[in-house]
Amino acid sequence: MTTVSARLGAPVRHRPWVVFCCRRAARLVVALFVVVTASFAMIRLIPGDPVRAALGVDAPPDLVAAKRRELGLDRGLPEQYWQHLRRLARGDLGVSLVTGEPVADLVRARLPATLLLAVLAFACVLVVALPGGLLAAVWTRGRRRPRAELAFTATTSVLAGVPDFVLAAGLTAGLAVALPVLPVAGDLGPRSYVLPVLALALAPTAVLLRIVRVETLKVLAADYVRAARAKRLPALRLHLRHVAPNALTASLTFAGNLLPALIAGTVLVEKVFAWPGIGSAMAQSVAAQDYAVVEASVLVLGSSVLVVNFLVDLALALLDPRSVIRKT
Repeated sequence: MTTVSARLGAPVRHRPWVVFCCRRAARLVVALFVVVTASFAMIRLIPGDPVRAALGVDAPPDLVAAKRRELGLDRGLPEQYWQHLRRLARGDLGVSLVTGEPVADLVRARLPATLLLAVLAFACVLVVALPGGLLAAVWTRGRRRPRAELAFTATTSVLAGVPDFVLAAGLTAGLAVALPVLPVAGDLGPRSYVLPVLALALAPTAVLLRIVRVETLKVLAADYVRAARAKRLPALRLHLRHVAPNALTASLTFAGNLLPALIAGTVLVEKVFAWPGIGSAMAQSVAAQDYAVVEASVLVLGSSVLVVNFLVDLALALLDPRSVIRKT
């Protein structure tokens, strides 16, 4: 009887996970559909004729009309949208109006540079913010060292409030122009990553530092930490074994959502540093009204953000299985 009951109970116990995963997957599909529709509509709201912009103002009208027919731009928007969905279903991202090259080749060439930039910035945020927030909390707990706390709060507030492109411009002026110690733009080797990674990472690092410090202060004030301190445990053991795991659980929820935000934030930073990624290609294509490149760039970046968010949700659910029960 026990074996039979266990077998019957297994689907019930695992059902919350199935419901949770199905809901997250359904949200992902809906969100991807919204991104596809938004990318299609966005570029067509920009005034002007992309074919005329690509062929030049002196192009013969018959050549412009032929090119519009070739690209399907002479059809109504509903038909264009349907054809767009059919091409995406085949994995066809279209052809650039400006260069004539397949957009899929451009995406394959530029996407790794964008993802590497975001991943490096994410790693820098974690390496600095997680131990830095813990140390700041331990250093200033119980209103000790008020000047250090004031300096920490002021610095992180300023950095957290400055937009990425302003940080990028300031870093360029300071470390590439006034003190020419780093390359101004482009991918010229490992040193070229320093400025764009800093521009992406500084603001999220400041935010996460503040979150980790607040969570750590809450844990330091908990009764079980006071009891552990009363047992005269060594400080290193106390903080690493009793404080850090509990303080970082809530902080990692925010940290997990940083990577998608960093991927989306690469657009402006890539433009400032002429970085050979998807973001800079999209910025150039918007000005040129290159429909296919803009649509593919928005779709790829948006899909990357959504997929990473989906994986983060699953990872956080594995770390805290109770959240699965609460959300189903």
